[in-house]
Amino acid sequence: MEKFIDRLSSYNVLNNMLPGAVFCYLLNILMNINILKNGIIEKLFIYYFVGMIISRIGSVIVEPVCKKIKLIEFAPYKEFIKACLKDDKIDILSETNNTYRTMLSVFFVLSLIKVYLLIISKITWLANYTSVFVMIFLVILFGYSYRKQTNYVKNRVKCVNESE
Repeated sequence: MEKFIDRLSSYNVLNNMLPGAVFCYLLNILMNINILKNGIIEKLFIYYFVGMIISRIGSVIVEPVCKKIKLIEFAPYKEFIKACLKDDKIDILSETNNTYRTMLSVFFVLSLIKVYLLIISKITWLANYTSVFVMIFLVILFGYSYRKQTNYVKNRVKCVNESE
């Protein structure tokens, strides 16, 4: 357990653990849904996993929507990489940016869950398929996340090789 905690970067804490904990807390307070176990180790893993899912929703769904509606605009990736090499603060600012995106995703997902609960209160048979919907959604979400991360790695390698 100590090794796991030692390996957590500030990014993992700010974009996985904290949003996961906030989400679980608000889910319980606002909707009376408690997904936590009694043990602290189980809670930490649930916070991390829930936070990772929410972070991926932010990356794969919320971020593209925000770009589409022109709420945000990114610098070209090559320029971002070059700037990071010149200014260490950009990485910190980017991490903070991702934290805000993930927290936005927390409230987005909580809103979706509330709407879903209202729907299944009217269409009760739909509740029988909740676990199927969740599993399909997670497969698609992590598939897109994997593709996006692979593209980031590929583009980063390309930028480094072009600068040599």
